[in-house]
Amino acid sequence: MKIKIFALTHKKFEVPQDKMYQPLQVGREEKEDLGYLCDNTGDNISAENCYYSELTGLYWIWKNVHTYKYVGTCHYRRYLLNEQEKIFTEAEYLELLKDYDLITTKRVVLNNSYHYGFATNHNIHALDMTGEVIKELYPEYYDTFVQLENGTETYFGNMIVTSKKWFDTYCEWLFHIFFEVQKRICLENGEDDYHKRVFGFISEFLLLVWVRVNHLKVYECKVGMLGEKAETREMKEQLASYFFSMDVFGAKTYFAEMLKKRPDVLMEASDITGELKLSMQIIATMDQELQRTGHCYLRKENRFRELITLFTRLNAVIRAYMSGQVTEEDRRFLIEQSVSETAVKVGVFILPISAEQKEELETEILKDLNA
Repeated sequence: MKIKIFALTHKKFEVPQDKMYQPLQVGREEKEDLGYLCDNTGDNISAENCYYSELTGLYWIWKNVHTYKYVGTCHYRRYLLNEQEKIFTEAEYLELLKDYDLITTKRVVLNNSYHYGFATNHNIHALDMTGEVIKELYPEYYDTFVQLENGTETYFGNMIVTSKKWFDTYCEWLFHIFFEVQKRICLENGEDDYHKRVFGFISEFLLLVWVRVNHLKVYECKVGMLGEKAETREMKEQLASYFFSMDVFGAKTYFAEMLKKRPDVLMEASDITGELKLSMQIIATMDQELQRTGHCYLRKENRFRELITLFTRLNAVIRAYMSGQVTEEDRRFLIEQSVSETAVKVGVFILPISAEQKEELETEILKDLNA
């Protein structure tokens, strides 16, 4: 084979049947052996996985893989997709690489600048120091770095497919920068496991800087999600337990604790079904019902799957009211399911519309509900 795609993982997963895809366990130095190729052999930084995330896999490929003309990375759940939204085959990758220097994800367009978003969610000192180091070590990249960090685009996932020559060149540049940044910032400042992975986050953006400065011809494609994160599944199972025992306070406390540890759990990449967002809506509704009336809907229905179905339907009815397409069947649903005023208010509140629109919508629905 001329090409090898390494599926970076920290969990057991269903490996694609195509032999081009090779599982590579990252962070193996401090974790149990999953039975895959590991990143703690040869020249490696596996022990630094808590700061570098999947980049310990990129480093291992850079230093230890020398037999393929092309190499690439994906995740155990995320894969680059072709035009038919299927996982690429070797032949498809090789055909694209005749015309493109690098294959990666479609750029993400942010609501604000990359710098603003990073400052909101992470330690901005790490990004600012990265800029300072680039200015010193690679001054020809600095203007582009500043321009793009004040722009609204970035790549994500550290998923790339390219020639081993370009891969090595990129890794040499990237790790030269990060190893110097690591000397200048404190990585042990009480941050949780999610926020410690600072280099994994910044590298997604630096890929865009690197390809722009090097004028690479890039093929951008969709990313497919295969299955659900184990952490997401575990959260839903735990919430189902709280709902079944009608422990609203327990569910609320657990969700808040998990969100603090893993603020990414509500992102589409983690919550691919949207059921965690719905669970948050369910918890908010039940909590407010208890505060206002002393009882909540869990007394009528406390099964997770049925609650998800109910609130999915409720949100659809609210959107029907908003678009002026509400039906008699929608109105019957509100009555027959004993939907509370609180449930309506919470459902309307989370909509991305103005306060005035929310007030009008809420009034209209409650008028029918109380008719």
